Amino acid sequence: MTGARLTTGPGPAAGPCPASGPGPVGALLVVGDVVTDVVAVYREPLAPATDTAARIRTLPGGAGANAACWAARTGPAEVRLLARVGVESAGWHERALVDAGVRPKLVIDREEPTGTVVALVGKDAERTFLTDSGASLRLSPDDWAPALLDGAAHLHLSGYLFFADSSRDLALIALRAARARGVPVSVDPASAGFLAALGPERFLAAVARADVLLPNEDEAGLLAGLPESAGVARAAVELSRRVPLVVVTRGAAGALVAEAGRITAEVAAEAAEAVDSTGAGDAFTGGFLAARLAGADPAAAARAGCRAAAVAVTRPGGRP
Repeated sequence: MTGARLTTGPGPAAGPCPASGPGPVGALLVVGDVVTDVVAVYREPLAPATDTAARIRTLPGGAGANAACWAARTGPAEVRLLARVGVESAGWHERALVDAGVRPKLVIDREEPTGTVVALVGKDAERTFLTDSGASLRLSPDDWAPALLDGAAHLHLSGYLFFADSSRDLALIALRAARARGVPVSVDPASAGFLAALGPERFLAAVARADVLLPNEDEAGLLAGLPESAGVARAAVELSRRVPLVVVTRGAAGALVAEAGRITAEVAAEAAEAVDSTGAGDAFTGGFLAARLAGADPAAAARAGCRAAAVAVTRPGGRP
């Protein structure tokens, strides 16, 4: 792809890989998506062919970017983000990431605008997305640099990357590079709808060397190939036979942790007055990864994720 350049926002120097005991925590590298969210929160049923009153805000978003921001908010590690944006909003997105404590490395696309997601949020706080991926899934192997992993202790890949050929190639290169350095890798499957279109087996084959999988209930059931009646616990167990650590988010029911074919923890959700669930999963991911980098075991990290998610649902949008 042509017409792109790399920008690097200000941030601390890369830290060393983590060691036992007190000391600096290695960096978290997130490779994913930055999008512009248009969030419409409405309280009355949508009225076809006429007006429905709503509170509408334009906010920075994207699953990868949101998770990076929550990790920077909740943990001690330096957080880096590799993503692709359009020239029209690159500066705005970079400033928002830097202000959130993230060190962004944004590839500027001069052919496509930044991706846009319209989030329709009803009075039950559940959301429906209309997604235009724009520049975000145009990340390509040319955008990768091995130095991105220098000092990194963990690589997190947004599942959205796996839904387009170019960004999937980039994700696989990053995954292989991380494993070659002994850096653990996590993946958030991101979208049940896109997973169904791609094919669960194709997705699982692509992430086969990942260490951690972070699906929600719908994604877990789809990936495990089980009927809904089988239950989320069985789906988590089946997936943990393919990826060593699986953490399934369950909204108000909390999270399930499965390791090597068995459930090892069931974590309750934190109480919250939900306004918008748009960023709950991303917040969970960021809180979970930050806690793991700080040395928490999977159950404690899942509790940290639930705490972050409880904060996220109390406000519109997906960022802290």
